[in-house]
Amino acid sequence: MGYIMDLRKIVGTRPLLMVGASVLVVNKEKQLLLQLRTDNQCWGLPGGSLELGEKLEDAARRELAEETGLIAKELQLFNVYSGEDFYYKYPHGDEVYNVTSTYICDEYSGELKENLSEVKELKFFRLNSLPSRISPPDKQAIADLKLCTS
Repeated sequence: MGYIMDLRKIVGTRPLLMVGASVLVVNKEKQLLLQLRTDNQCWGLPGGSLELGEKLEDAARRELAEETGLIAKELQLFNVYSGEDFYYKYPHGDEVYNVTSTYICDEYSGELKENLSEVKELKFFRLNSLPSRISPPDKQAIADLKLCTS
């Protein structure tokens, strides 16, 4: 998150447009991978902000690998989320309006391994038994996935 951290040195906690990517990882049993985040103690999708000059799909692949240890073999664009509903205030006070490209990945390699600075736990969940504490910026994408698979 180098670019955003550099901006924060200038603007403080004021709202920023934060462009990023997230990944809906679905296994063969049609379960969704979620990560228990260290910053807000909620379950969410692997993902993060775009770096200068980076393609959104590359950001999705990078964040997936960094946060979960998984390597995406294929990513398919699922949806792009933005607007007032994607305002978020982090527990430490930084404010953002997210613009997030969300991808589906059902072909991947590697072994699950948490990046302990960002992720407490990684777990696959059935879509009909998701945890109650979902990270606010990820709620809509997960709800849309549930609609598509029901």
